[in-house]
Amino acid sequence: MGDVDGSDCVFCAIACGEAEASTVYSDDLAMVVMTLGPVTPGHVLVIPRVHVVGLEDLDEETGAHLWKVAHRMARALRRSGLRCEGVNVFLADGEAAFQEVFHLHLHVFPRYEGDGFRLAADWNTRTRASLDEDAEAVRTGLAALNRPGA
Repeated sequence: MGDVDGSDCVFCAIACGEAEASTVYSDDLAMVVMTLGPVTPGHVLVIPRVHVVGLEDLDEETGAHLWKVAHRMARALRRSGLRCEGVNVFLADGEAAFQEVFHLHLHVFPRYEGDGFRLAADWNTRTRASLDEDAEAVRTGLAALNRPGA
């Protein structure tokens, strides 16, 4: 899936200063840059400095830091003077989830009435029995994380 080692990764090039970006924030673990194709003005990307393709490759410490930075960016957007009646934080992990650049990144973007962004899905209510089955499957996945080599 994607650029496993980061050798041809635009976000890695940005992180090491080889590609241009409009940088909002930077620290040892993460960078925040403006996206070239924003949903709305103010749309930023929170990217880890280390190349990871998706969540499976991301260590929990860096992941927690990325969410902390994203939270701060969301708060900053509300105070920025840009139109911001709400905020979305969005992660696409894998091609089926609409990931287009295979270097994990969080989208943080202002929302407002009539901005045109939509998520189309089947929002039908599920039965308690089917929810309980899914919960059991997720618990099985959690247990697998605790096994050696997971």
